[in-house]
Amino acid sequence: MTQRTSILFFVLILASLTTAAQYQPGPAPEGFDRLQSGISRGRIDTISYPSKTVGTTRTALVYTPPGYSETKKYPVLYLLHGIGGDELEWLRNGHPELIMDNLYANKKAEPMIIVLPNGRAMKNDRATGNIMAADKVQAFARFEDDLLKDLIPYVQQHYSTYQDREHRAVAGLSMGGGQSLNFGLGNLDTFAWVGGFSSAPNTKQPSELIPEVETTRNQLKLLWISCGTEDNLMPITTRTVDYLNQHKIPHVFLKEPGGHDFKVWKNDLYYFSQLVFKDQGKP
Repeated sequence: MTQRTSILFFVLILASLTTAAQYQPGPAPEGFDRLQSGISRGRIDTISYPSKTVGTTRTALVYTPPGYSETKKYPVLYLLHGIGGDELEWLRNGHPELIMDNLYANKKAEPMIIVLPNGRAMKNDRATGNIMAADKVQAFARFEDDLLKDLIPYVQQHYSTYQDREHRAVAGLSMGGGQSLNFGLGNLDTFAWVGGFSSAPNTKQPSELIPEVETTRNQLKLLWISCGTEDNLMPITTRTVDYLNQHKIPHVFLKEPGGHDFKVWKNDLYYFSQLVFKDQGKP
């Protein structure tokens, strides 16, 4: 896909957000997730923030884009992991820092801060033992309070960020995809951009996700839903998409080849990150 074709493609996609949109852009270009020479690079920091929700100090990673400056303000994407991961899962397996550095080198994404938290909000938040244990599953739900009341305020205090909903996004894979839909759609006063990649069964029923259809239509900048065609969790995605179509709620639906793995999720991040924090028709 040439740069000119890519720009036209995203103009058409963003313009289509007044209706439901399923599209097939295909796989990201060769090398999109590899270290490229001769380009500027962002930075990954490890932060420790006090969590009143959990009653301990918690760890997250923060990616700042190339040329990050305290004299500018940046939008923030909170990018969530799956049930078997932690704050390092995306970094180890998805390399969002490389994906974003390469996008910036080609002027395809808005400069943004990306926060990689641990979505398991409990004192021992490591992905060890029985990761499906009831207390660990419940900790993923509890993360909503940790995110809203502890992590977001910390990031706003320590980084040069916008502090309005129009400059804040949440997205994630699998369990993190369910969290993103639950927390994002449940807190439209906090998030205007929401993405669920291969969302897991923790995803609420559609009528619970979107109890006020008109409010959701008016407040969302982007609702992204995606899943691999060979993923056993496709019924969760289909259930949500069917509801969105039925109620004419604008969204983007990417149904892509693949299973429940990072080949799919990296592709999702590549395309999702080119849509967030952009006005319709201005990629």
